[in-house]
Amino acid sequence: MTTVAETSTPPETHQFQAEIRQLLDIVIHSLYTDREIFVRELTSNASDALEKVRHEFLVKPDLPGAQDTLKIQISVDKDAKTFTIADNGIGMTRQELTDNLGTIARSGTKQFLTNAMAAAKSGDLHLIGQFGVGFYSAFMVAKKVVVETRSFASDAEGWVWESEGTGTYTVTPKAGLSRGTKITVHLKDDGKEGATEFAEEWRIKNIIQKFSNFVPFPVEVNDEKVNTVQAIWTRTKNDVTDAEYNEFYKFISNDHEDARYRLHFTSDAPIDIRALLFVPKDSMERFGMGRQDPGVDLYCRKVMIQKHPEHLLPEWMRFVKGLIDSDDLPLNISRETLQDSALIRKLSKVITGRFLKFLAEESQRDPIAFDDFHNTFGRFLKEGVVSDYANREELSKLLRFETSFTEPGKKTSLTEYVSRMKDGQKGIYYINGPSREAIEAGPYVEALRAREYEVIYNLEQIDDFVFDHMNEFDGKPLQSADKGDLDLPPLEAGEGEELSSADADALSGWMKSHYGDRIGSVRASKRLVNNPGLIVTEGHFTATMQRLMAAMKQSGPAETDGKSLTLEINTRHPLIRKINALRTTDEAFAGQLADQLADNAMLAAGLLLDPRAMVERLNKLLNKAAGV
Repeated sequence: MTTVAETSTPPETHQFQAEIRQLLDIVIHSLYTDREIFVRELTSNASDALEKVRHEFLVKPDLPGAQDTLKIQISVDKDAKTFTIADNGIGMTRQELTDNLGTIARSGTKQFLTNAMAAAKSGDLHLIGQFGVGFYSAFMVAKKVVVETRSFASDAEGWVWESEGTGTYTVTPKAGLSRGTKITVHLKDDGKEGATEFAEEWRIKNIIQKFSNFVPFPVEVNDEKVNTVQAIWTRTKNDVTDAEYNEFYKFISNDHEDARYRLHFTSDAPIDIRALLFVPKDSMERFGMGRQDPGVDLYCRKVMIQKHPEHLLPEWMRFVKGLIDSDDLPLNISRETLQDSALIRKLSKVITGRFLKFLAEESQRDPIAFDDFHNTFGRFLKEGVVSDYANREELSKLLRFETSFTEPGKKTSLTEYVSRMKDGQKGIYYINGPSREAIEAGPYVEALRAREYEVIYNLEQIDDFVFDHMNEFDGKPLQSADKGDLDLPPLEAGEGEELSSADADALSGWMKSHYGDRIGSVRASKRLVNNPGLIVTEGHFTATMQRLMAAMKQSGPAETDGKSLTLEINTRHPLIRKINALRTTDEAFAGQLADQLADNAMLAAGLLLDPRAMVERLNKLLNKAAGV
């Protein structure tokens, strides 16, 4: 192409409309947070121009050039310090050049500019524009911009628009131009405003792959196609192969393995959505690699608006990879910030609900595969139960636990638990412990086992917090087996002679006096069968939460709150009857046995955080038993 200086017709110089001068100042100094955005904006404008001419060719297939390959060509020149982007799209007439690049011609944009200026002063540019100002973003990096264009109309002339982004621009006719638009950005090359990095081929390729990889036309950088992965989420599921899904997932996630699950869906109401979500095979959080960032990108018309926005989806869904594309998103004029938070909440609600439905379907379709998913990502679901009230019910249905009725290593759902509840069973019972073996060897499940009640084994500390937030499931209260207010039906009398009511009360009073503040109360148990005693908690907190609160103390020895602990004693057990006899004949020895009984119960509850006193006492008891 010849330069403007080579044309015979002198350029016409025009003043920018006052609003445009103001807008340029906002764009250059306030609007965009990252200068690389100009590449995305110019690429999007080129894509729009190609879409328009494609529509014209569909309507009038006899138009010249209807068989052309539509594409975007970008070239950079390090020596000349230029960035050039060209398309063979709709092009512009002289009037369109003036309207689009010199004036604010569309309805409502003056009011927009007023709002934009006020927002720029306050630093809050969360506004929606009435027209695209992406072209002006080039002036963030340009000392001069040259636009060469010719409309698709067969009798159209070519024109050159040129400006340094100050107060004027020139328009000059030019012969020999092809259909479309070519924009040459002469990059600033001095001081901190220097922008010669955008004359680097690798830099432009990276930006295209980051923001514009899925525009629907080929994008070439120095004659090499950059956008090689298709926007498969815009196609129907039946038109996409497994290989394409796998390639796409690896591209967006940098994962070397295929995804575990994928969810590809579209929705027209209440909001236009095209979403493609993936669940990875594994999570780095599981290996202590730190809290991972969200993994879902937000697109509008195949152009990325935000990379992994934090508040797009509930935080517990941060393990999900993929993207969400919606034509309904209202953007501020820089496309970098969403304005309508109510609409985003609606989008989040639709996506989250559809994802939960998908997981529920997968749990029924392939329970073994879902159990493997739960083993890896169950902690995220539990986090959601605690933090996401709106979806707590659906999340709780996805949880899986070992129980006294399942084989070791096998898990069941709360729904399945409820289906097996016995007639007259008042609640869903659970108990926390470090392992299945430790729970089953402890005293808490024996009362429930004797009544043939199923017990959920909470093998992670977070489980008690989850159940505490749920409070109930399917109308059935969740009850910890270590709580003092456990309401169980009576059993037939067990083996052994039971202390009389008077002796039981006297022994309980003596033991409480002996323990002091270490134990809140002592009482005869209605639940114990074989064990001599156990610790139960009163009030809101389970033993698990007592352990966590004690461990979180920053100074001094870790202790539990003795006032909330009750020691229940089995008044049929030989040890309890022996302590009752010794308290009147050898009170010192009875006190040692009572202390050891309490420590054993505290140890079984996981509340004995400092065992030194117990070990010393146990050695004395061993010496006495051995006659040393």
